[in-house]
Amino acid sequence: MPLNIIKIFRRHGRQSIKDLRKASIPEGFRGRPVIAKGITPEEENLAISVCPSAAFLSLPFGLDLGKCEFCMECAFALPGKIRFTNDHRLAVSRREDLIIHSGVDKPLLVDSTAVRKEIRSYFGHALKLRQVSAGGDNSAEMELNAAGNVNFDMGRYGIEFVASPRHADGLVITGPVSGNMDEALQICYDAVPSPKIVVLAGTAAISGGIFSGSPELCRTFIETIKPDLYVPGNPPHPLTFINGILDLTGRK
Repeated sequence: MPLNIIKIFRRHGRQSIKDLRKASIPEGFRGRPVIAKGITPEEENLAISVCPSAAFLSLPFGLDLGKCEFCMECAFALPGKIRFTNDHRLAVSRREDLIIHSGVDKPLLVDSTAVRKEIRSYFGHALKLRQVSAGGDNSAEMELNAAGNVNFDMGRYGIEFVASPRHADGLVITGPVSGNMDEALQICYDAVPSPKIVVLAGTAAISGGIFSGSPELCRTFIETIKPDLYVPGNPPHPLTFINGILDLTGRK
């Protein structure tokens, strides 16, 4: 038996990603979108019409990644005009930075000037987070669980999920926030010692996604706080989440 286990380990090889900061994702991953310069009004209207989550903005035309489901219907309708790159570095500290404008092809970054000083002072070396699923479909939750597995192992950076908000430095919220979870989120938030951070992980948490406007949602808590990090994606990739947290806390 031990010999068989050794053979399996040798066959699998090293599974962990050595440097999460330099890791890349193969082509085909639906990452940061790029909108070509010179897109016509007719093409803009077509993109708006096929988007299931009303993620496109007009005047000026742009794509809100906080609402985008990454379904690529717009790219299918307008090949050559809208494309999704494999750039997974999507997390930002300001909501407005999630807007992708036509003719702009540059990475999304956490604006250090928008990060509260106490975050990097207190959590620059270790961070404990309480994850709360507020009516999610378990896709974002599964990816966050994967962030701690043998491949990604975010624990090597001192970043871990904990069971109790009283043991946490902040909340990671997933899901569109159903009516039954709004008060629960407030209770959980109040239980986290100060200073604390709030991370919205996934399209549903950031904007409600395809459920936006549903009477079953209650986003009062989300609207009354200032999140420290927005991690778009449906669901967000573990590398997107981990690198966003590292950028937020100032880790190199």
